[in-house]
Amino acid sequence: MFFSKTKSIVGVDIGTSYIKLAQVTHNRNKTKTLDTYGIVNVNGQIGSIQEAGIKQTAGILANLLSKAKVTTRRCVASLPNSAVFTSVIDMPKMSDRDLGSAMQFEAKKYVPLPFSEVKIDWAIISEVPETSSLKVMLIAVPNQVKDNYQAVFKQAGLELEVIEIEALALIRSLIVDPNKNNVIIDIGAKATGLNVVKNGLLQLTRNLNIGGDTITERIAESLNISFTRAEQFKKEFGVNGNNFLPETIKPVLNVIKSEVKQLISIYQSHNVGIDKIILVGGGSQLPGTTDYFKDLGSTVYLGNALAQVSYPKAIEPMLIRARSQLPVAMGLALRTE
Repeated sequence: MFFSKTKSIVGVDIGTSYIKLAQVTHNRNKTKTLDTYGIVNVNGQIGSIQEAGIKQTAGILANLLSKAKVTTRRCVASLPNSAVFTSVIDMPKMSDRDLGSAMQFEAKKYVPLPFSEVKIDWAIISEVPETSSLKVMLIAVPNQVKDNYQAVFKQAGLELEVIEIEALALIRSLIVDPNKNNVIIDIGAKATGLNVVKNGLLQLTRNLNIGGDTITERIAESLNISFTRAEQFKKEFGVNGNNFLPETIKPVLNVIKSEVKQLISIYQSHNVGIDKIILVGGGSQLPGTTDYFKDLGSTVYLGNALAQVSYPKAIEPMLIRARSQLPVAMGLALRTE
């Protein structure tokens, strides 16, 4: 087994409430092995990575790398949807050189910052033969955000090879059948990401400023209890109809459901059906959440970020509990380019 291994990569997902990582070895026989993983609750200590918090964040990350016994320095990291500007733009088919010039012009319509303050990139995500057009993803990252992230990983002792948006990592870890059309709902602590994926390619990403903590806060207010106690109630009872919490939780989930319903309606109007809705993130684990989204008319299920890797069966019970939080880190570590 050891001589068949070629390279290991650690994917690092830094959120507002957790830092998550996964180390994956890419074998010569095309299989992939999960070597280790780690999750640490930072209790909102770091928020978005500002210059003043670089040292603190790097220290937390370095400690997690040590405790998880990460053996590689090669790293791929993600930027949260809230930290970048992304748009999918329809463009006429043209040469790469002409497209580069055209995208510089188009970017002015979508990026609300001076070009001197952002790093702009784009990629063709699909061609539309019947209209001779291209769908191009535009990505703009503020220079300060990029520089701060690079500083964190350097101080933590990692060699940062690539930074990409969360949505692409989610697709890599969760989409097994590229012939299906999916909506990935990532319910995090502070925010929820909605990602529409057609034939394995990202079509749209949208960020909602509500998440699991929003639900916990509503429970704490309605029952006049502490945030910690409300968090326990949320995880124990969830959205199941036979308890006293649903009417508190439903308004938050309804905002998410309403947005997803609108997205599905838009794509259906263009003769694009949604085959599956994939739920991930800590908020997806609440009892009854999957059932709550089933009336959207598509198959709804919890995403499995471990589907493409092998791992020791002895750690499976722990992984099952952690896998809802790992899809971004896993997707980053599965990157082969």
